[in-house]
Amino acid sequence: MPRLLGVNIPDQKRVDIALTYLYGVGRKNVTGIIKRAGVNEAKKAKDLTADELSRLQKAIETIPVEGVLRKIVSENIKRLKQINTYRGLRHLARLPARGQRTRSNARTKRGKRMTVGALKKEVLQRVETVQTEKTEKK
Repeated sequence: MPRLLGVNIPDQKRVDIALTYLYGVGRKNVTGIIKRAGVNEAKKAKDLTADELSRLQKAIETIPVEGVLRKIVSENIKRLKQINTYRGLRHLARLPARGQRTRSNARTKRGKRMTVGALKKEVLQRVETVQTEKTEKK
């Protein structure tokens, strides 16, 4: 299994698809990388020579990928939080930052559902007894 930038590239896939396994390399910029490296995109990753791998490595190093890109993104989010932009505040509150609806969706960001408001009489009575017990213990 060939390795580029510390990431294992799948053997059985074509080079243009295999390179998308790197964080920050997508279908759009993979064509430019392959042209810069002078590698046949239809070739399987397992058939790449050491020379082709080194040329791919050099071509990939021209764009921010993997750890460098992750650092850039996290610094951008920290900056947004620090200057108190709307997007930064949404990140602080762990809510969607790009205008998505949160009333009925956004379960991943908001977490498990919690009922707020009306309670049944029995449940309300249990909650009140627990609260009174806590106050009596103090």
